Amino acid sequence: MEHGAVIQLWGMSELQAGAFGRPDDPKEARFRTAGRASEATELRTVDGDGNLLPAGKEGELQVRGASVFAGYLNNAVETDAAFAGDGWFRTGDLAILDAAGFLTLTGRVKEVINRGGVKYNPLDIEAILTGLDAIEACAIVPYPDADLGERACLCVQLHNGNSLTLEQVTDLLHDQGIAKFKWPERLEIVDAMPLTPTRKIMRGRLKQRLADTKP
Repeated sequence: MEHGAVIQLWGMSELQAGAFGRPDDPKEARFRTAGRASEATELRTVDGDGNLLPAGKEGELQVRGASVFAGYLNNAVETDAAFAGDGWFRTGDLAILDAAGFLTLTGRVKEVINRGGVKYNPLDIEAILTGLDAIEACAIVPYPDADLGERACLCVQLHNGNSLTLEQVTDLLHDQGIAKFKWPERLEIVDAMPLTPTRKIMRGRLKQRLADTKP
């Protein structure tokens, strides 16, 4: 075991440590995953219909075990919504569990774009687009559409003095071999991204802005 080994830990307010790395885990696993389930804790991923997913497939992360909370105080409605039955707590996280049980967090369920029934996680697309020199920060969020239910909009904060067109964005995604249904169909330039105190983009604020304005 190397001295001072780096490990990661995953947890929530509704539970203690859901998963964590062990010092003797392989270095790749310690650096790239949140480790394996804590003692007396079970992890699983499910699809949108609640079906159990095999190892390596992205889905909603659910957790069950001794450290999971019993429910929200005086709020039976929210408590019922938070559990899938048999004690499984819906975390709202998207994740992948590999065959060895190592957990990789990939996003949030509420961030998924549902374009005409085809759902995808936009974080990988955002990671590609941050490679454009003009972009300081970006987020892909849905906006309402009468035909498809949702379409994707790229909201960007630009570096000073830079400009960006939707064509530049789609050209890059084409060159990267990204399927066309994942391309944003609208571009919104913002002066500054709405951020939480921990510097995370407030996607809900962006969604509300798009819902209130026409393309």
